[in-house]
Amino acid sequence: IQTNLSEYFQYVMLSHRWGDGEPSSRDIEGHPIYGMSPLGGFGKLQAFCAVACELDYLWAWSDTCCIDKHSSAEVQETIGSMFAWYRQSALTIVYLSDVPDAGSFGSSEWFGRGWTLQELLAPKRILFYTKNWSLYKNISSSNHKTDVAVLDELERATGIESRFLTNFFPGLDNARSRLQWASLRRTTRPEDIAYSLFGIFNLHLPVLYGESAEDSLGRLLAKIISRSGDISVLDW
Repeated sequence: IQTNLSEYFQYVMLSHRWGDGEPSSRDIEGHPIYGMSPLGGFGKLQAFCAVACELDYLWAWSDTCCIDKHSSAEVQETIGSMFAWYRQSALTIVYLSDVPDAGSFGSSEWFGRGWTLQELLAPKRILFYTKNWSLYKNISSSNHKTDVAVLDELERATGIESRFLTNFFPGLDNARSRLQWASLRRTTRPEDIAYSLFGIFNLHLPVLYGESAEDSLGRLLAKIISRSGDISVLDW
């Protein structure tokens, strides 16, 4: 029974760069997805669900509408659980809205955002889709993390070695390197630059929206040092 349930409830996660007009949980609650206007983020959500269905998955999750952002308790729980959700997904679909062709892959804004770092590292299976929702580069690939050509491009775009891209474990090992991976990334809310790293370090800290980026990073670094004794993280 447990095996059958696990197979039935396999789910797909969406990773993307947020844009204008993203649907919230309240926008879609009680409404059929495909009955909505396809404008803005609604069209992206519809396309994501359609791809998930084409791949024979019954369950799909998007951070735009599967989190009640009006509930501080739910936001806190989500930030603490996000890495595990991506790790346990059957597949993570990455939508690169600014990549019309192979030549612009590494310059996508997706590679410069804070939250997308864990969305790249956590999943075991990942597929990249371009602006028109075409599978990137290799139409026969079932996992771009095992596609050598795509993996080489990921290394160049992120500066992260392939061994971490394909087999990443959250925790405090190589803490300074992990901070360096995030050093050039940006988040819309400054404090999120620290919150987006909680899962990567497997740390659970309070989420205090309204604090400065310096304060949130300070709390994160203090926790890393207290747990690991590694003061090299102060020079990242």
